Amino acid sequence: MKKIGFIDLHLDQFHANKYPGWIEQASEHAMKVVYAYGKRDKENGLTNAAWSQEFGIELLPTIEEVVERSDYLIVLSPDNPEFHEELSQLPLQSGKPTYIDKTFAPDRETAIRLFDLAAKHGTPMYSTSALRFASEYRELDRSDIQTISSWGPGAFANYSIHQIEPIVSLMGASPKRVMYIGTPDSPALLIDFGNGRQATVNHLGDNCPFTLGLKNGDGGFKQVTPHSNFFNLFIENLVNFFKTGKPAVNPAETVAVITIIEYGLKAADTPYVWLDLPQ
Repeated sequence: MKKIGFIDLHLDQFHANKYPGWIEQASEHAMKVVYAYGKRDKENGLTNAAWSQEFGIELLPTIEEVVERSDYLIVLSPDNPEFHEELSQLPLQSGKPTYIDKTFAPDRETAIRLFDLAAKHGTPMYSTSALRFASEYRELDRSDIQTISSWGPGAFANYSIHQIEPIVSLMGASPKRVMYIGTPDSPALLIDFGNGRQATVNHLGDNCPFTLGLKNGDGGFKQVTPHSNFFNLFIENLVNFFKTGKPAVNPAETVAVITIIEYGLKAADTPYVWLDLPQ
């Protein structure tokens, strides 16, 4: 059995609660989350020690010990990407397959540094939104998409990745500029991919399902709402990554996603004004 280690800001959170069971099931018990480290206890939540006892996962006092004793590594902290660079330093120098949870990084420069560190030490690494693996999205024809209108729930800062990642996977890793076109209650972003190709991201409330409307070059339209269990499909991909050491996501796409999020947040300060993206 291969041993997986968690490295987290605090362990009492949804992904840390769910991933162990999902991974064990998807790997047919060939992989198991055995070790965990939390930088601090969660405010108004379970302590790391209490979480560890509840889930039967050994709490270790340092990142070094988790890295040393694990075969594979998962850096969590899904809602606090500003801690990913600190938490990932040793994992990315280990040479052991490492997954870094969404959102990958707080900005483009940090994302590039993380990929550079992993490459320098020969560490297989990737990060993704689980929505990338929705079967309804993966089956779409990517050859001639001209326009995408995307809807979804949540706040822009931590939920826009679930709309932007599928858009980048469909339209490519070279977005040109962004414009904020939303309101405080309904954040929205226009993304220009050049040559008349564009996408909009719309946050329309917590009861809004993830949905894409796509128009292709000949005028055809398709609406897609993922009903597949994209979390399970993501976990299956993660297990395969650990087996093979081969990431399923192009780093250029991940950097593009983080760039759009970073500059989308900046664009909110100057609505209806284009903000050029670094290339």
